[in-house]
Amino acid sequence: MLLPEKREREYRFKLALRMVLPIFSFLFLFLSSTLIDANEPLQTTFYFISILLFAFSIYFILFLIYKGFDERITEPVSKTFTREYLYKLLKTKTKNDYTLMLLSIDNLYYINTQYGIKNGDTVLYETVQYISKYLNNKKITNFPVGHIKGGDFIIGLEGKKEDYNTTLELLSLKSSELKINDIEVNLSSAITDTSFSNNLEYMIENLFEIQEENKHKKNLVISKNIDPNTLESYIINAIKKETVDIMTQNVYENNIPVMKEYFTRLIDPQGKTLHPKSYMKIITKLGLMVEYDYLILKQSIQSFMNKEENILFCISIHPTSLRNSIFLQKVKDILNDNPSVKDKIVFMISESHYYSHIDRYNYTIQVLRKAGIKIAIDKLGSLHTSFLYLRDLDVDMVRFDGLYGKELLHDNYESIVSGFNSMAQSKGVKTWLKMLQTEEVNSFAKKIDVNYRQGNILSELKRIGE
Repeated sequence: MLLPEKREREYRFKLALRMVLPIFSFLFLFLSSTLIDANEPLQTTFYFISILLFAFSIYFILFLIYKGFDERITEPVSKTFTREYLYKLLKTKTKNDYTLMLLSIDNLYYINTQYGIKNGDTVLYETVQYISKYLNNKKITNFPVGHIKGGDFIIGLEGKKEDYNTTLELLSLKSSELKINDIEVNLSSAITDTSFSNNLEYMIENLFEIQEENKHKKNLVISKNIDPNTLESYIINAIKKETVDIMTQNVYENNIPVMKEYFTRLIDPQGKTLHPKSYMKIITKLGLMVEYDYLILKQSIQSFMNKEENILFCISIHPTSLRNSIFLQKVKDILNDNPSVKDKIVFMISESHYYSHIDRYNYTIQVLRKAGIKIAIDKLGSLHTSFLYLRDLDVDMVRFDGLYGKELLHDNYESIVSGFNSMAQSKGVKTWLKMLQTEEVNSFAKKIDVNYRQGNILSELKRIGE
């Protein structure tokens, strides 16, 4: 039996005891009164107290019954702890050495749509039982397990993650061909412990980040594994003091540099550069995206004007900032203060989820274009949203995902790039291919008339001032 099921039974039993307590109290009072001499009349206060106690008992019992339905510590489908109870339980445990394990059913949405929600519920329950049985066989028992969202479950284990790495790897191998009622179940996993942070929320966020890295086979190094609380203070301090590091790379058209792409990173108090992948999620969480994007714009304009170059410069801006009225006003103000940069700025945008109010979004983009800012869409060919935005938005440029520049000839992507290139240009949108690393890929880009070319074969990254 799972620990959540045991805890649920204990909780219900204690609730039942609390329900009968008023009844026992009333019976005790009643029986005590019968022991009084029959010739001795009962006091009026006895009847008054009895009535009050009886009324209170009824109210208390109804209240407990109501709370019994209202408060659950386990979910009815998976029979695991609810997210609220799991968080409450784990916050007391993560004060010492403790490990969290994330196990996810990656294809739960597919199962629900293809096999029905009822079968999806069965998969949730049976998957937890499968994991529990496996861990019990490894002498790991009475561990808390809770349902976080969708097909994601968190398991808490005493000790450090080094004690469980092998167990998790074997579980992943064993479950690679897991089937429940002939339904294929795809599991993915991640593990972390309190050496990363004692903050439960940060640990769980880290689990999902590790899981994504594992899925895409990326080994991203996050600035010396900085504690999240420390990293937050670094980010706030860097944005407040405007301490950034800017690098540039030339973009070519017909063998002539016509644009520079600016890459901006925050700097910590020790003067070391922070990698964007280590702090972008935290910036979003802290609600600092508008301040961060405006900082990038401000610093890029300052660096560009110091160079006095008569070319374009491109910076990446988060789409939510473009749709923010405060950011738009700041953009208008900075353009009015620096009229020489009008028609020289390119905003590069990309997002994984399609913004449904497309007419409103398109109107905002046209306002920016009229103000003197060109709009480019990034990651065409990898994000379906980029293709939809190319279709629905009036933009100036579109850039292919870097994979096509790196693997164009090796993986025979020529026809895909050629087709997208013709489609975009027929719409009046200029095309852009980055990460060109060989002369063969560069020659192919010229052959199909890609407008802009970028990569180490043409120009190295340079820090501002070099």
